[in-house]
Amino acid sequence: MDLFEYQGKQLFAQYGIPVSPGHAVFTVQEAVEAADRIGYPVVVKAQVQVGGRGKAGGIKLAADPEEVRTHASNILGMDIKGHVVETLWIEQASDIAKEYYASFTLDRSAKLHLGMLSARGGVEIEVVAAEEPDAIARLYVDPVDGLSEEAAREWVGRAKLDPDATDGVVDVLVKLYRAYVDGDADLVEINPLIVTTDGRVHALDAKVTLDDNAAFRHEWSEYEATQVRDQREAAAHAKGLQYVGLDGYVGIIANGAGLAMSTVDIVSQVGGEPANFLDIGGGANADVMANALEVINSDADVKSIFINIFGGITKGDEVANGIVTALGRVQIDAPIVIRLDGTNADEGRAILAAHESERFVSQPTMIDAARKAVELAEARS
Repeated sequence: MDLFEYQGKQLFAQYGIPVSPGHAVFTVQEAVEAADRIGYPVVVKAQVQVGGRGKAGGIKLAADPEEVRTHASNILGMDIKGHVVETLWIEQASDIAKEYYASFTLDRSAKLHLGMLSARGGVEIEVVAAEEPDAIARLYVDPVDGLSEEAAREWVGRAKLDPDATDGVVDVLVKLYRAYVDGDADLVEINPLIVTTDGRVHALDAKVTLDDNAAFRHEWSEYEATQVRDQREAAAHAKGLQYVGLDGYVGIIANGAGLAMSTVDIVSQVGGEPANFLDIGGGANADVMANALEVINSDADVKSIFINIFGGITKGDEVANGIVTALGRVQIDAPIVIRLDGTNADEGRAILAAHESERFVSQPTMIDAARKAVELAEARS
């Protein structure tokens, strides 16, 4: 669940991270009124869940009401990388002396939280990583131990930030880590984390991605209401499915996020283009499978469907019966390739074998199934 900048800043403020005073607005008049309340100069910022706002003209400094009116009129309705601006964040302008970068995310391979800190803030971190990797100081944090002030101070030293800003940056980093963990985020990023001309450290921007799986622990209805989803993603979400739309032509259904990601990867590796990431979770009964097939079938670009199931607690024969029942409920346009493995896989394959045809095919391995799905898709192109 990706948040807008203003929502990320509101989240940061809950954990004591200093942010610029501001207001989210939806009309030109509201923008002017918000700026009048804050006091000039202000910054008018487009709220979209994509980078590159500044280069697109979506961030402007305004010194008076007329400039706010002009910038708000120009930015509202602007298309930035396919995202139409419907919300503006009007915030107090800051006098910037230094710009840093700070973030936390999960390094799955290391099974640790990863912090990244750099004196090269205000630019895309991917560019810094490519051009000057040593400019990023990394810190691995054991979730059991957490981030101590001492570890944060050593980290700031390695990042070679301005010594006068150390105390303020350390304070923000400790609070940012707490926002990341307690807030159940997949990513928290401040770019830039600034030092003002009078020595204050605060977040000038906020990028936050929350973990949907933790929604039961929070009141996220406000965030949920502002999620930007295409038609496919909206349909999947309404059915309780974990779905991300992609631009390819092989529809993917798998049980478990790891297997779904691996399936996306293997389709790409054999020369195909995945149309989506769809994780049906631990259950693959008829209702769940029918919902998944309906979502996949609604994508006109899908030329074949790859169902990749590994039975664990969910048994292979139950999965197979669910698939067969679902196919009786949903009229599918694209041919289907199934790979079934794990608990009771042989029993499941026997059930599926009785229903196989040129448009409904089982394969023994992931790579065989991926190749067959791509082959069938290309035959329909």
